[in-house]
Formats: sequence, structure tokens, C-alpha cells
Amino acid sequence: MVAASSCYGYTDEGVMIAAASDVIWNNREACGKQYRIECTGPTNDGVTQPCTGQSVVVKIVDYCPSGCAATIDLSQEAFSVIANTDAGKIQITYTQ
Repeated sequence: MVAASSCYGYTDEGVMIAAASDVIWNNREACGKQYRIECTGPTNDGVTQPCTGQSVVVKIVDYCPSGCAATIDLSQEAFSVIANTDAGKIQITYTQ
């Protein structure tokens, strides 16, 4: 079953998806926009070199609410392309 998203309700938008924080959300204007994400390094001591060296393109389908510590919250599938999932959080760069 597909979980509801802020942008598309229960429509399945695939697995290369992400949620946008207030930094880029802009009252739903981020919905449907695609971003190329690259891992630039770790945020903690857990995994010292989490990056795979690859990039991933994701579609914004949801909102990452206030208190969300991320600029872009990637799906697990998208995260695993660019970083070791054991890292949990990483530093990124992104371009639309």
C-alpha cells in the first residue's frame, strides 16, 4: 500500500522520491520538482566515509515538517544509491 504524500495523496510516484523541508518547500511549489543529490560527507562519527561517489535524481512528493533536520529527506532506495544506509544522515549538495 502506498502511503499518502503531501503532494500526490495516495498516487504511487515510485521509489526515487524525497520530502522537502521548509528550505525548499515554498508552500508546495517544490512538489514534482526533481533534484540531483550528491553525498559530500558524514554528519556523525558512525560511518566515517558513507558516500558511494554516485548521484541520484529524486522527485519531491512530500513535506518534511518543521523540526525535520534535513533539507531533503530521501527515500531509503534513493539514499542507498549515494550513501551507506548505516550512516542515517549525510551531508549533501543538490541542484534542481
